[in-house]
Amino acid sequence: MADEEVVETTVRAAGGSNALTKWLIRIGLLLLAFLLGFVPMWLSNRQLAADLVAREKALHRSRVQNTLTAATIYARRGEYETARQNTSTFFTEIRAEMDKGDAGILSEQERIGLNRVMAERDAVITLLSRNDPAAAERLSNVFVDYAGLVSNK
Repeated sequence: MADEEVVETTVRAAGGSNALTKWLIRIGLLLLAFLLGFVPMWLSNRQLAADLVAREKALHRSRVQNTLTAATIYARRGEYETARQNTSTFFTEIRAEMDKGDAGILSEQERIGLNRVMAERDAVITLLSRNDPAAAERLSNVFVDYAGLVSNK
């Protein structure tokens, strides 16, 4: 009879272990199915986030250049106050981007080259505030220098 008890205890233990193994396999398969769905979506989301950041930088670059373009056009038309405001906004934006370093929209080479453009700031804004027609030409030169240094990527 003792042999029968040992066999019965062994069978019960094996059956319990077998059920636990089945549950662990099921949980493992569920986890695998989750990961098979999650990992590709995570990778896709990561790529889309990187693309979004790049596009936002390109959009910001375009907006900054459009501000300078508008200032140049307003100066040519003799609307000096509007041109002065746009010029001031342009230089403020460029200074902020230069201060951001590599985190901003400008590369290191562009930041170095833009120091020459930034040197024109006070002179151009002063000419615009005096309604001086020479401001239009000076602002056009700033635009040409800026466009030559910064390519829209």
